Amino acid sequence: MEGYSYGMVGLGVMGRNLLYNIADNGFSIAGFDLDVAKVKELEAEATSEMKIKGISSLEDFVSALESPRKIILMVPAGKPVDAVLESLTPLLSKGDIVIDAGNSYFEDTNRRIADLASKNLHFMGMGVSGGEKGARFGPSIMPGGDLEAFRLLQPMLEAISAKVDNEACTAYMGKGSAGNYVKMVHNGIEYAIMQLISEAYDLLKRGAKLNNDELYQVFKEWNSGEMNSFLIEITRDIFQQKDSLTDGYLLDQILDKAGAKGTGKWTSEQAMEIGVSIPTIDIAVTSRILSAYKEERVCASKLYSDREITNPEDTKAFIKEVGDALYLATLISYAQGLALLVKASEEYGFEIPLKDVVKIWRGGCIIRSVLLEKFYLAYTQDPHLSNILLDKDISVIVKEKISSLRKTAAYAASNGIPSLGLQTALGYFDAYTTASLPVNLIQAQRDYFGAHTYQRTDREGVFHTSWQSLNQ
Repeated sequence: MEGYSYGMVGLGVMGRNLLYNIADNGFSIAGFDLDVAKVKELEAEATSEMKIKGISSLEDFVSALESPRKIILMVPAGKPVDAVLESLTPLLSKGDIVIDAGNSYFEDTNRRIADLASKNLHFMGMGVSGGEKGARFGPSIMPGGDLEAFRLLQPMLEAISAKVDNEACTAYMGKGSAGNYVKMVHNGIEYAIMQLISEAYDLLKRGAKLNNDELYQVFKEWNSGEMNSFLIEITRDIFQQKDSLTDGYLLDQILDKAGAKGTGKWTSEQAMEIGVSIPTIDIAVTSRILSAYKEERVCASKLYSDREITNPEDTKAFIKEVGDALYLATLISYAQGLALLVKASEEYGFEIPLKDVVKIWRGGCIIRSVLLEKFYLAYTQDPHLSNILLDKDISVIVKEKISSLRKTAAYAASNGIPSLGLQTALGYFDAYTTASLPVNLIQAQRDYFGAHTYQRTDREGVFHTSWQSLNQ
């Protein structure tokens, strides 16, 4: 046969599944990995209809591809990507395209775009979300960068992506490293929602004293309505998973120390760097870090073990309040992440289309949810909306549920049940919707001790006062 239309570098779980997805949709593709066992496994598990070939020689791999070559990298972020590019680029020809589909940091992608452009090669950063199942059967795909290269890839990307209402969950995310940036923020929102769900679980378990079977029923009901989402769905199923090593449920045997791969931290760092408030995402990152201090937390719990948890008077009403609180805090988490994308688009010249971002997040990705349909409508009406909370239709939802968030946060605080995510979501909302914050006092303090100046409410200009201490 003629050269293969696509190439995949990296035949781990994600790379292999994405390759099979591409082949399932009628595209020929060669896969490369230095691990000969992975190459053999690739071909052994392929169906007879797939036009694929596994190759363990990089030179043979490049030679097997049609021109212009379109090569997808699915390798760990950081130095492994640079190592592959160092070996790969000398073998490529003018106009060839390399696509990094891993969770690379956006500034690394900017550097690689410039480096390959100097060699007359196209380089793109492309976020892929949905885990191994999504990669195999339809992920949400966030490509950014070279528009000419994107258009060559577009038919394939639309074919392999998830579909919602027959619309592909992929679109051009903007210039430069926009694709990686959008995926980074997606992961930051993911951190926040997972933190909020864990807090709702804790409140229902310790407050309402629900067991795993009852929790399953609650999450099943939530997932059948306005809270329908991938993360609620898998949480529902987790409550039913029996443990193969004991007679109980697996969840009850899992240690409460959370892992992280860095994208949440990157999101928080970026927000700090360009001046965007995303406290619920920040606290989700911090909470995972705090969870690692297991031994200290055990010691502290013994030292401060005088908490008494009061049962809610009406369990059914309490469950509804927690559900509404979770829904609204989740909405606020999305709002924070999307606000970061708005500012980053201005700061870095990405030209990110927010309408398309929420559109392609509706299916395939980890944070997919029916709530995103409402966001899609909001951005369709106003593509330049700076914060989703400013949309009138969204405000109706918020007003309906804000009392539940207040009551749930108050219950958690009064009973000593940690609710960092819910508290910061509420705090962010209250601060964002307050016309006059007490920051005037902070500005006065800054000018008092450091002559940092301040602005006034009654006239233009920048001012400084020689403050007089009353104690002098």
